[in-house]
Amino acid sequence: MLYHFLYPLSQSVSAFNIFRYITFRAIVAFLIAAAISIIWGKAFINFMKLKQFGQVIRESGPESHLKKAGTPTMGGVFILGSILFALIFCGNFMSAPFLVTMFVLSSYFVLGFLDDYLIVLRGNTDGVSAKGKLVWQILTALAASWYLYYQGVIDTQFYVPFVKGPLFDMGGVGYVLFSTLVIVGSSNAVNLTDGLDGLAIGPIITSSVTLALLAYVSGHREISSYLFIPYIDGVGELSVLATAIIGAGVGFLWYNSYPAQIFMGDVGSLSLGGTLGTIAVITKNEILFVLIGGVFVVEALSVILQVASFKLRGKRIFKMAPIHHHFELLGWPEPKVIVRFWIISIFLALVAIATLKMR
Repeated sequence: MLYHFLYPLSQSVSAFNIFRYITFRAIVAFLIAAAISIIWGKAFINFMKLKQFGQVIRESGPESHLKKAGTPTMGGVFILGSILFALIFCGNFMSAPFLVTMFVLSSYFVLGFLDDYLIVLRGNTDGVSAKGKLVWQILTALAASWYLYYQGVIDTQFYVPFVKGPLFDMGGVGYVLFSTLVIVGSSNAVNLTDGLDGLAIGPIITSSVTLALLAYVSGHREISSYLFIPYIDGVGELSVLATAIIGAGVGFLWYNSYPAQIFMGDVGSLSLGGTLGTIAVITKNEILFVLIGGVFVVEALSVILQVASFKLRGKRIFKMAPIHHHFELLGWPEPKVIVRFWIISIFLALVAIATLKMR
């Protein structure tokens, strides 16, 4: 927000002209978010210990996780706080794509906070009901999608990787429903991935790096034309938001790496997942996001397949779902599962970036 006060000063002091560049503000947003999250993180963890806001472990989960009970949770609060602090300095609050994404981020943050608070308060895993969470997520995504369509922020064309132009026009209703599915699906997929120390934040960082690059090139008229990707006015500002997520994620990983000193909680996973999905929608990379967030997709699919198989056949496909628990029960040490999932996420991110030259 301070960007709106600092940049106009360039008319009298040329040094302030640097604030016009998205690349500069993106770097500064990363540095601020990373520094604040590392500095604030320790104090936040101590505060949560003092208030005895500890993680409640599901009895149906792996037995090895029972020892994690009581570890401070709701780390998403200091992740999102660090992001907001960075954006106060570097964010362009006049950008429609930026504001819509912040709306989804804020709404899902409130939902996640309420869910985590109720769980801690009640001392069990009963927070906001599954139906209640889904309704909240859908209404938020519908509102964001409708605004994007109604205000003409983006078109309703359907794009896929490896194809230069759009395949077809989804129409207003089709676009709104499709983008809602992407945003809600992304939020829940990241939430399901958040089950091991540092497991979710790694792919969140790699996905944010990729989406930051895609947002920048989509918001640059010449580069987008050269790469045969749709140009979207103002969407480059999302790269500043994405780098703030990266910085805050790195700071959170400082404390969340194995063995974790704090957990993200739904307040972090739901909001960050929804944010990534929204950026994918606005940059017209909904299909490519399946590749970018491949780890999240596999985690969600493993739960869907497990439930469907048990209901239809009475048999389980995996030892336990989400799939990271399956590998734990196969005997993989937790750090090995985490790092291997990170490696897969990095690989998928690089493949996704490579598709920019394959259109």
